[in-house]
Amino acid sequence: MVSVATTHVQQGQGRFAGLVWTLIRTDFKTRYHGTLGGFVWALLKPLTMFLVLLAVFSYVFASEPQYKFDLIIGLFLYEFFQESTKAGLLSIRAKGYLLTKAKFPSWIVVVTSASNAVITLALFSCVLVTFLALTGRAPTPLGVALYALYQALFFAIVAGFSLAASVLFMRYRDLNQVWEVITHAGFFIAPIIYPIGILPERVHAYLYAWPPTPIILFSRSVLLDGRTPSAFAHLLLFAVTAIIVGSGALIYRARAPRVLEEL
Repeated sequence: MVSVATTHVQQGQGRFAGLVWTLIRTDFKTRYHGTLGGFVWALLKPLTMFLVLLAVFSYVFASEPQYKFDLIIGLFLYEFFQESTKAGLLSIRAKGYLLTKAKFPSWIVVVTSASNAVITLALFSCVLVTFLALTGRAPTPLGVALYALYQALFFAIVAGFSLAASVLFMRYRDLNQVWEVITHAGFFIAPIIYPIGILPERVHAYLYAWPPTPIILFSRSVLLDGRTPSAFAHLLLFAVTAIIVGSGALIYRARAPRVLEEL
């Protein structure tokens, strides 16, 4: 009996894994369908954007070479946050037709909605680390590992938000516009175009409450400065991530049964 149950669980996991891969591959193909470059654009976009920003900022901020890298990292990470959360918010509405044609958990559609943004972020990260290595500023193996960990936590934060937002959006259609306003305002809350040190320490806690802030600052620290944030800072980041993922999962669980009725 135990072996039969184990076999069924493994088969179910295999089906879900296959479905996740199919959705990611379909999203990727759909995004570049009909273009001459096809998937090559997925490689060129982060590479060309990195080079363009590097060239522009190297000229504008010639006297502050560190700042241009701070700015590039902040811009790319925040763009990932904006793109992936918006895709997650709209995911069930955009792909609800799949739920009516096949029986599978809707959370799979939500989690895989950020696949294109994740691919772009991964390619950008490879370009950035490679460039730093070629210019004699290679981050340490620990720094690269921590950076990868921060991006994994960033994706978990996005997934937690998306789980909640996707089912709430089915009931409250204004949520899309509200979130767009929040993320535009959040661009100036996160220390992307300014160093956090120029602000009084008493307001730092409020900036860290905005999820992209610690990810951006920690990423800069391990890649560019060679400094590892404190254990307490990491503990807070893990706690915030767990709260967002847990809250998102609870809201999704409460609202998911009504999704098909609201499509």
